[in-house]
Amino acid sequence: MYTAIPSSPTVCEAREPDPGAPPPGGVRLLDQVRERVRVKHYSIRTELCYVEWVRRYVLFHGKRHPRELGPREIEAFLTHLAVAGRVSASTQNQAKSALLFLYREVLEQQLPWLDGVVGAKQGHRLPVALTREESGALLLRMSGTTGVVARLLYGSGLRLMEALRLRVKDVDFGRGEIVVREGKGNRDRVTMLPAALVNPLQAHLQWVRVLHNEDIARGLGEVYLPFALSRKYPAAGREWGWQYVFPSHKLSVDPRGGVWRRHHLDEQTIQRAVRAAAHEAGIHKPVSPHTLRHSFATDLLQSGYDIRTVQELLGHKDVSTTMIYTHVLNKGGRGVRSPLDG
Repeated sequence: MYTAIPSSPTVCEAREPDPGAPPPGGVRLLDQVRERVRVKHYSIRTELCYVEWVRRYVLFHGKRHPRELGPREIEAFLTHLAVAGRVSASTQNQAKSALLFLYREVLEQQLPWLDGVVGAKQGHRLPVALTREESGALLLRMSGTTGVVARLLYGSGLRLMEALRLRVKDVDFGRGEIVVREGKGNRDRVTMLPAALVNPLQAHLQWVRVLHNEDIARGLGEVYLPFALSRKYPAAGREWGWQYVFPSHKLSVDPRGGVWRRHHLDEQTIQRAVRAAAHEAGIHKPVSPHTLRHSFATDLLQSGYDIRTVQELLGHKDVSTTMIYTHVLNKGGRGVRSPLDG
């Protein structure tokens, strides 16, 4: 993500100046973290998060170098997050993952105590899903680009970032398919392209093509390419097939290359639009773009599709993850019915 991330106890951001000075002739610690994250091909979001948690960890302990710290200092920091920061278990475990990455990957300390650092225990939570009537009422109040994205989340079961990172070449109108590249767990998968979305998406892409041609005429139009593709195929970044389906309305600077590019749409734009539509529709459940993905799964199961098919469409590694939606429906695998209704 190219835009700045707002500061909050549960959100990661990279801020300057970095704590601690680099050793003579050496490299600043946070720059070492950035370099190692990029070597491992982690996303820019992971990079921002890991850098911010390391920064906060160093500042918490008076800018002492992490080599001087150990398990007690890590436990103290994580405890402070839970008690004073009142962060969630997932946020606390995210901080732990960043610190383990620091010691193992950056400082190269393979010490037994790293495995003994206890993470917060996460509770079992059921996902929030909308009824078909609620989903229809919400989507009815969304239009334009945000409306197309929202309908794609509900109609194809995509995660928000999977939808925003779609390239033109990954939408196959002839086969009615969408290829999701580098989804969660760095796995590719194929999901459906709803027939009801074909015309709106084609109309949207016509506008995107005009925007891209204008960028080309201005000597721009180069999109970010993953890994070393930009060096292997120097002209590919300006090709139509590699462009984002949902580009941003403005240009921004690539933090990893310093190049002016048109990145994809900011996810906060979709989040705000979905929340506003839910409020207007009078839906009192906590609704986010991910709720539409949950609703996609529950609606398919309610329609009688087998759970393995739903698992494949959602891109879940384990079917037990998909099974949670049967609990949302309160029907289980056999469609159990309450005796009172009988």
